[in-house]
Amino acid sequence: MAGNTYGQLFRLTTFGESHGKAIGGIIDGCPPLIAIDEDFIAREMARRRPGQSAISTARNEDDAVQILSGVFEGKTTGTPIGFIINNKDHHSADYSNIKDTYRPSHADYTYDKKYGVRDYRGGGRSSARETACRVFAGAIAKLILKDLGCTVDAYVSAVGNIKLDKLYTALDLTKTEETIVRCPDADTAAKMITLIEEVRAEGDTVGGVISCVIKGTPVGLGEPVFDKLHADLAKAVMSINATKGFELGSGFAGAAMRGSQHNDVFLANSGHITATNNSGGIQGGISNGEDIYFSVAFKPVATIMQKQDTIDNQGNVAEITAQGRHDPCVVPRAVPIVEAMAALTLVDHLLRYKSIQ
Repeated sequence: MAGNTYGQLFRLTTFGESHGKAIGGIIDGCPPLIAIDEDFIAREMARRRPGQSAISTARNEDDAVQILSGVFEGKTTGTPIGFIINNKDHHSADYSNIKDTYRPSHADYTYDKKYGVRDYRGGGRSSARETACRVFAGAIAKLILKDLGCTVDAYVSAVGNIKLDKLYTALDLTKTEETIVRCPDADTAAKMITLIEEVRAEGDTVGGVISCVIKGTPVGLGEPVFDKLHADLAKAVMSINATKGFELGSGFAGAAMRGSQHNDVFLANSGHITATNNSGGIQGGISNGEDIYFSVAFKPVATIMQKQDTIDNQGNVAEITAQGRHDPCVVPRAVPIVEAMAALTLVDHLLRYKSIQ
């Protein structure tokens, strides 16, 4: 299986399955002498871990990371950082009923046809369990960005038809972690939680949107042809399980505007500052120093607690009812994953930028 590595100079390779003994990875290309803040890393991992709230899966993993190499006396050495995260609370028997059947909108059918074998226990490699490795690597990347005064903050901006109709500039993003749905607006968050609870009671799931804001990005990150910064950001977040759409800056709304409305005009005597930021902080594939902001859409979780028609691996008509523990809405736990992938992308481009200076 190819495609287990992300990045060019700052690279993350992950391994492991949802119900295997452990998941883990290798971070290669990390600069030396980066102070490893273990408390910060633990907080980042806790934001993604299962079993953290009443609206997430009941699977209970502490997601404690064991660093095997690349760190000495609390700082990175510049050598590969190897790490593992043990799986402790996996109930493989919950999946015995799908051993020979394909769950609708899952990777079961495609994995089986591509590889001739699939790990049906929790989806194996296709499980979002793998993203714990990304959050750990993203925490390392955030520590690198912190030294540059660059921050990455994501939040839930929609759950189903409940939308937060405010730009990030009108929000206090320090309040994002104050609600279990990770929406910084308390009134909207309450409505989102109610919807998720209603959907879960029906044995169903619901999708949503996560928005992300990157502040303090240096001018000049990104390559102007195939490795545009926004193209790599799109690839990074679209590699997360259940993602279905990406938009930067004005996004799809910009398609309805005229150039005279959409252009970001430079303010007089202000250096590079522009009157608007419809570009989302990236022009020509290169960061321009303004805030980078984007949104990513997540589909409803494919595993629902309702009877569905399907087929088995012989092509016969079958019925399936899911068992086990699953998120009714993935977006609250996906917030730190989006941040992690954005941070990994920025650090990779930062190192590439420095290599040409």
